[in-house]
Amino acid sequence: MAAAPLDRPLADELAELSRQGLTRRRRRLDAPTAPETLVEGRPMLAFAANDYLGLAAHPALGDALAAGAREWGAGSGASHLVSGHLAPHDELETRLAQFVGFPRALGFATGYLANLAVVPTLLRRGDAVFADKLNHASLIDAVQLCRADSRRYPHGDLATLERQLAASTAPRKLIATDAVFSMDGDLAPLPALLELAERHNAWLLVDDAHGFGVLGPGGRGSLAHFKLPASSRLILMGTLGKAAGVAGAFVAGSETLVEYLIHKARSYIFTTAAPPAVAISLLASLDLIAAGDDRRARLNGHIARLRAGLAGLPWRLLESPTAIQPLIVGDNHQATALSAALADCGIWVPAIRPPTVPEGTARLRISLSAAHSEAHIDRLIDALRQLV
Repeated sequence: MAAAPLDRPLADELAELSRQGLTRRRRRLDAPTAPETLVEGRPMLAFAANDYLGLAAHPALGDALAAGAREWGAGSGASHLVSGHLAPHDELETRLAQFVGFPRALGFATGYLANLAVVPTLLRRGDAVFADKLNHASLIDAVQLCRADSRRYPHGDLATLERQLAASTAPRKLIATDAVFSMDGDLAPLPALLELAERHNAWLLVDDAHGFGVLGPGGRGSLAHFKLPASSRLILMGTLGKAAGVAGAFVAGSETLVEYLIHKARSYIFTTAAPPAVAISLLASLDLIAAGDDRRARLNGHIARLRAGLAGLPWRLLESPTAIQPLIVGDNHQATALSAALADCGIWVPAIRPPTVPEGTARLRISLSAAHSEAHIDRLIDALRQLV
């Protein structure tokens, strides 16, 4: 009897995903990231991107990227520790540290690599990490790669976290949390988490992917939003492909911590540095973020307008003060059907299903941008009301 093809079990798993309403597919955009775009040749009003300030297609960033490529070439040529650490990378790290108020910052090609650098590098067998159950996949994977004792606490449950910390005898402890949770849109209680970290002698790692550029004075992020000053106990990770509109990420912390990551973090040491032109574009982005109070005000107005307009619908809108507005549908098939019905109206709002979110909480993840207009928001509200 001939052996079954190696891909037959894979096909069976894909069929099961389809039965559960969990299949996914990529959609090709035929125009730059913007609220009004072309999706596979079809005009669509998009509420799908993390381009919260509308900077992804900003001419100043494109011009800076092009000028950077002309001056510095297309690639960095090597990892940072070999020969790939160019002057624009160095300048960007200095500016980022100043912007978020930390002694030092370290650049990464993606936020995923940044989180994979921090947790497994700082903790070893016998140490302990405490993580919110709704953390982003990059933090979850970072914890799984770490050989430390892992404890997860229910979302935002400070009492459980405090009991876990008090019971731990680990020599090193680290609390890991999203600042703005990517699928719920709510904010972590960072002041209370920092207090627990201080009381139990732990680091607090804050993933500010969805707060950087949007929250706090001048868009300096979630720590600034809560008026938390930098300390050697705080480790900040921020991404640069969302509100910043370009690509990459950074880790900010103490001088000693950043120097340690440079020497020990495998996802930093063994990765080719990002193109220097990207760093030049990000320097221009930091200027736009710092001067972007009008963009942030417009975004906050859109959030309030959407929430008021969707009140009373049969689907539950989670309590979120941020650009991420999750509309809970529940059933996987019903969530995809609602997303498809909106697409028939020319509106793109992705359906998010397990394992990205817990079972029974499939949702539409409405992502708002300062680039949206009030008319865009009203069009989405009207379409959802007509689909009830």
